[in-house]
Amino acid sequence: MDHQNLADLRRSYALESLSKNDVSPDPIVQFGHWFREALNSDLPEPNAMTLATATRDGKPSARTVLLKGFDDQGFVFYTNYESRKGRELAENPNVALLFAWLELERQIRIEGTVEKVSREESLRYFQSRPKGSQIGAWASPQSRVIERREVLEKKVDALLIDYAQSDVLPLPPFWGGYRVRPLAIEFWQGRESRLHDRICYTKVSDTWQITRLAP
Repeated sequence: MDHQNLADLRRSYALESLSKNDVSPDPIVQFGHWFREALNSDLPEPNAMTLATATRDGKPSARTVLLKGFDDQGFVFYTNYESRKGRELAENPNVALLFAWLELERQIRIEGTVEKVSREESLRYFQSRPKGSQIGAWASPQSRVIERREVLEKKVDALLIDYAQSDVLPLPPFWGGYRVRPLAIEFWQGRESRLHDRICYTKVSDTWQITRLAP
């Protein structure tokens, strides 16, 4: 597709509207409403979210991870602590999340800071995963350079032998969860003529202030 054809790509957004009067005073409750609607709409991977991190000096990177829990404390995902994202989170705890539910003409943007969840919480989740996923977490030096795929396959084969009689593996010391504690959450609803609705919650002390942003 050439640049001219890309410039012609557009669609009209007209499914829903959003106002300050429509939303819950609590953004986590509002997130729950929208998340349930995404689940009920049979979207592929509705818990997929873009995670943006940055190095100590502000060089950004982004990737898709899966939301594995949320409550009034924040939004939880799991990963290898020694991966690129893990190294960046250790240097700079400021993060952003993005849920893009384009079939519903909706996005949710979350900005906040990150902290590790407890090892007990990480263990419970890790051992609830399929055995193959547990083995994969042990086998992969995530984000590191490897010579060939066979390096991973040999590690997996060895782990399959070592844990042939067990359905669960111990929690790797380099693997676990993070919780994003939100400081701002924006709900975006597509509207006609690109005059989209944007309702933003900003945390001030222990309360949430709600404002409308121009599209």
